Amino acid sequence: MSTSEAGGSPPAGGGAPTGRRRLRREAWGFAIGSLCFLVGALPWYADAVGPVWTAITFLVGSIFFTLAAFIQLSLSGRVQQPTSDLGRADRLDWWAAAVQFGGTIAFNVSTGVALGAAIAQPDLLGAGWRPDAIGSIAFLVSSGLALVATRDRGELWDPDARTWHGSVLGALGSVLFAVSAVGAYVDPVTSTLVNALWANAGTALGAICFLVAAVVSRRAELLVEHEGATPIRS
Repeated sequence: MSTSEAGGSPPAGGGAPTGRRRLRREAWGFAIGSLCFLVGALPWYADAVGPVWTAITFLVGSIFFTLAAFIQLSLSGRVQQPTSDLGRADRLDWWAAAVQFGGTIAFNVSTGVALGAAIAQPDLLGAGWRPDAIGSIAFLVSSGLALVATRDRGELWDPDARTWHGSVLGALGSVLFAVSAVGAYVDPVTSTLVNALWANAGTALGAICFLVAAVVSRRAELLVEHEGATPIRS
């Protein structure tokens, strides 16, 4: 948002507008959620705290993902649903956020089911796999839409909503989460995971990608350099 958009002319008080960048609101939730998934995927953490607390860690992480995804969806184009009045980039941005939000809901279900299984039957493998796979697919679709929206980010209502480093890291994290879902599938013949390494490493590496994407995300904020100044854009 330019100074003129924020109010037409520099605010009274003698100060000149200056810019700074700070962490985006939704990034806090994605960062905390990513840390939970990263820690939960570490084998030595699971060995140390047991299956129940490991499942709780994933559930908490998924809740923070959902909160962050809801904020991102709410801020996408400042609309509740895409309309013909929106430009192509803003419509893609909205759909990317909407699909991502749906994916986080699926992760809520999968981690909740996994927690229930950890309490009732700690040795059970594959609990909550189906919604986990659905969430992974949703993240892949969302990442694809985000990459296309990023190509025209200059046309977005908020150009800072999509950046190349954020979209690429998000896409890589989504691919790694999908690899994890494949590895976590339980072979009905052998009753074992397809690949435990894929399951753990995919989750951990994917979480790192999401964490970095969240931490490096910044949005512009105009300030007036005088005592008692308030941001023009928060």
